[in-house]
Amino acid sequence: MHAAVLMSHDTPPVYGEHPEPVAAGEHEMVVQVLAAGLHHLTRAKANRSHYSSTGSFPLVPGVDGVVRDTTGRLRYAVLDDTTLGTFADRTVIDVRRSVLLPEGSDPVRIAAAMNPGMSAWVALRRRFAFQEGQRVLVLGATGSAGRMAVQIAKRFGAAQVVAAGRDTARLKTLPGLGADQVITFDEITAAADVDVVLDFVWGTPTAEAMLPLLTARTDRSAPLTWIQIGSIAGETAPIPSAALRAARLHILGSGIGSVPPRDFIAELPELAAAVTEGALDVQARAVPLARITQAWTSPSSERLVLVP
Repeated sequence: MHAAVLMSHDTPPVYGEHPEPVAAGEHEMVVQVLAAGLHHLTRAKANRSHYSSTGSFPLVPGVDGVVRDTTGRLRYAVLDDTTLGTFADRTVIDVRRSVLLPEGSDPVRIAAAMNPGMSAWVALRRRFAFQEGQRVLVLGATGSAGRMAVQIAKRFGAAQVVAAGRDTARLKTLPGLGADQVITFDEITAAADVDVVLDFVWGTPTAEAMLPLLTARTDRSAPLTWIQIGSIAGETAPIPSAALRAARLHILGSGIGSVPPRDFIAELPELAAAVTEGALDVQARAVPLARITQAWTSPSSERLVLVP
């Protein structure tokens, strides 16, 4: 079969021949890969910048994908730590870490949407007891995950969704997806009275935004939950100590480890149904797996999805 293979953390993968996968465990199954998203998580695990990276090479990347099982049914599968990911004609999945997809599911749309979509979906369902009518600020709303977060917060009944980002052109598109207000980081105090922050940015931008936002709150004793999800601007953020004293702030993270795998899997069918129904807008572009070397380093506002 063919696969994309990484030989080191600092070079792109190369398309070529690869040995056929073999299912070994009781719950394992060899499946045909139909579509696999090229996510930030995939790159981060490959270049060893993500905390869950194993650093093992050679590596076939790909953390998830839409696959056809041995009975011909379509599944969305999430892979555990493995050197044989979904950037291949075939791979091995643990059936317990997969869900059957609804009839009519588009493999490319599902592969593009599930990873960025589940970040906000799981955060609001499993890390924070989100209630209808609460107000949400999305930091980094112009990226794929942030764009999905705007839509998901609104779907869950947010009374107000404020979208913050640096790309003013992309910000202008977000009211059409449910954002009630769009702001730049320089205008962060306009979101002072939200109840929850979904932070896909972290780093210095978060540190510089946090204290102005907190001190501008109408009632500083009102609880604010800050959920750290992504770190596109930096792995560490120099949070000022005053931020923890000036307001009733609760900082927590949402991701692999803080949320058990069974909780992620439990949320996937409803998310897949929302994507299939067209309830969530998905920007996706299919790219042949044979072009993985070029796709790996190509900037794109769309989520690239590798297909056979």
